[in-house]
Amino acid sequence: MTNGSLSAAAPDRGMLHYFKWAFIVTALGLALGAALGWQMTGTVGGMLTIFFICTVLAVLEISLSFDNAIVNANKLKDMTPEWQHRFLTWGIIIAVFGMRIVFPLLIVVIAAKIGPWQAMVLAASRPEEYARIMHDAHLPIAAFGGTFLMMVGLSFFFDHEKDVHWVQWLERRMQKYATIRGIEVAIALITVLIFSRFLDPTESEVFFRSAIWGLLTFLLVEVLGGLLDSSQEMLQAGAKGGLGAFLYLEVLDASFSFDGVIGAFALTQNLFVIAIGLGIGAMYVRSMTIMLVEKGTLTQYRFLEHGAFYAIIALSLIMFLQSFFRIPEVITGLGGAALIGISLWSSIRWNRVAEQSPQ
Repeated sequence: MTNGSLSAAAPDRGMLHYFKWAFIVTALGLALGAALGWQMTGTVGGMLTIFFICTVLAVLEISLSFDNAIVNANKLKDMTPEWQHRFLTWGIIIAVFGMRIVFPLLIVVIAAKIGPWQAMVLAASRPEEYARIMHDAHLPIAAFGGTFLMMVGLSFFFDHEKDVHWVQWLERRMQKYATIRGIEVAIALITVLIFSRFLDPTESEVFFRSAIWGLLTFLLVEVLGGLLDSSQEMLQAGAKGGLGAFLYLEVLDASFSFDGVIGAFALTQNLFVIAIGLGIGAMYVRSMTIMLVEKGTLTQYRFLEHGAFYAIIALSLIMFLQSFFRIPEVITGLGGAALIGISLWSSIRWNRVAEQSPQ
């Protein structure tokens, strides 16, 4: 590799070096979240609630973006040093402000049918009115986001090439039936139909139409990913000059970020809280990418992905259920965090057993 590239950097740097800026952004972001909670509610309980939600969003974004860091690392190692650093600087700005702030704002604008500036003004100065509009627009958001998230989760488990199973009895069966064409789409549509039958006719139509758009969005993202994956010659040529690979990685980052942005609405509908939580998570993705490139390793935690995707499916069902009644954000956050935590603990235990086993 060219001298000066990330992989040519000192290989013995400690964890603190890689995550220094992520820790700084975390401290600043959580402090900002706590201040926002105090400004919104004027109570310690409200402050702690917003602080907790920001923390859970950051943890969820980190877990869901673990694949993102791996893909970034695999592509970055073939880029020139100049474009490596450009991606890790400009790219993080695009990732934080583009996908974590502008994109959630667009969701609010489309769902609530108001202008971008109106949405920003309402979120900042008239939270009660903003909450009322979001409440009215919650049904299509829940249907759209729930369907998209369900497809993301099901596609991970219904994969005939998947050879690592956490919940063996369930995941082996899902892998077995993965060769049936369109089985994930069928399961998602059946779930949508079941939920829509319990709504009144007007709401049922809105719910089903929004769910179809969620399904279509997922399929379009998959098609785009397939086109990018099949364009290996373009990627290799872009890596030499840098710009092509840079654009390639930005599109991949957007695809990976979409489920985290949609899932954030299951925890909170506050635009600024979403931006803080997901922005913190994006900084850890950048730090993990640098560490993976420099150390040349991938993942040490075997089942962490599984826990994240189980959390995605759980979030999708929660979003559907929220079409009928409100589920407290704390319960939603604890459920996802618990699944991710259990998968992390299982991974550590598996690593210990593997180390003790005779070679």
